[in-house]
Amino acid sequence: MKIVIVGSGYVGLVSGTCFSEFGHFVTCVDKDEQKIENLKKGVIPIYERELENMVKKNVKTGRLSFTTDPGKALAEADAVFIAVGTPTSRRGDGYADLTYVYAVAKEIAPLIKKYTVIVDKSTVPVGTAKEVKRIIQEVNPQADFDMASNPEFLREGAAIDDFMHPDRIVVGVESERAKEVLKEIYKPLYLIETPIVFTDLQTAELIKYASNGFLAAKISFINEIANLCEAIGANVVDLAKGMGLDNRIGKKFLHAGPGYGGSCFPKDALALARIAQEHGSPIRVIETVIEVNAAQKARMVGKIRKALGGSEAGKTLAVLGLTFKPETDDMRDAPALMILPALMEKGAKITATDPHGMEEAKKIMPEISYVADPYASVEKADAVVLMTEWNEYRSLDLKKIKKLMKGNVFVDLRNVYEPEAMRQAGFAYVGVGRN
Repeated sequence: MKIVIVGSGYVGLVSGTCFSEFGHFVTCVDKDEQKIENLKKGVIPIYERELENMVKKNVKTGRLSFTTDPGKALAEADAVFIAVGTPTSRRGDGYADLTYVYAVAKEIAPLIKKYTVIVDKSTVPVGTAKEVKRIIQEVNPQADFDMASNPEFLREGAAIDDFMHPDRIVVGVESERAKEVLKEIYKPLYLIETPIVFTDLQTAELIKYASNGFLAAKISFINEIANLCEAIGANVVDLAKGMGLDNRIGKKFLHAGPGYGGSCFPKDALALARIAQEHGSPIRVIETVIEVNAAQKARMVGKIRKALGGSEAGKTLAVLGLTFKPETDDMRDAPALMILPALMEKGAKITATDPHGMEEAKKIMPEISYVADPYASVEKADAVVLMTEWNEYRSLDLKKIKKLMKGNVFVDLRNVYEPEAMRQAGFAYVGVGRN
């Protein structure tokens, strides 16, 4: 089938590449001319495992192409996926900003020349698909099209695998005709018996928010339990294992740490809370999850300060990891963005390292010193703060680190190391939710 993806960011680029891997002919559209030129040359704007190789492979076969002009491709398209950003509104009210989604609707409306399914791939509030439909009909009353909602569930760092081997596909449609087009697009997954949930537009839109809200709640829950563990002398790592072995609960997202971040959970939890409030059905659990997450990040500042003897003034900190999770260069809402500036405000000097996140971090926190080698970062440091659990930081040469440091404080915000082993190695070790 012929597919157009409007928006060549994280979701659009991964989705378009994977659709072409399925055998479809995909055109990715973006207004950023430099980005499109780079993509044509095989230069990928984001870090995602296997993505670069897949892009080059499918461009070479002719199934994947990039352009700033959607006209010709859209006129022949069987489906158009809208995959532009929906950040939190600049008004600061928590609602998703749909400016880009509606702008795409107006742009593509006059270009529809045959029956086409217009698919919302972006994470959007309930009712967005119907509003996109209204806009297209207003701009082009003759357009022959149907709307669909097909939310993405891609984990950064594992997006290719998530797309090619998903837990489920969610599709909201209004007609059998649109349903058949989406079934054909996802036929390779249907053949391997991937569950496909067909529902109405509103339910599909809400499934994404409900899913991310629930996962954010699991993270905030285990972080609150971790704080209780510290107070009573329990071990949250063992506790989470004991909980996670219950199939009704599951072990995923039960890892205590500095709070969730990234491109999805913060904005989606906030948007879900606002949607619910607007419709007179507030979700108190999600409202509390948002508060707990903010408090957890602030609590980490206090934890580091306490480990340093009550003050970070004049102290040098080595920070291992900056991104909100490993295997991505995404700095959006990363705990580091709240924790590190708070420490620097009180006089801490920071040298940081990250395998893929430093370039993005430099744009936001230019006052930090950045080095590529983790061992270089700890030289003469009073304390090490393990912020992101990259594999590179899971088996460090502890003797070498201890020798290079000036102090001996090791604050492990991801519970990567065993406390007793660290203390035997000469560190004043501090974890999350265990003593």
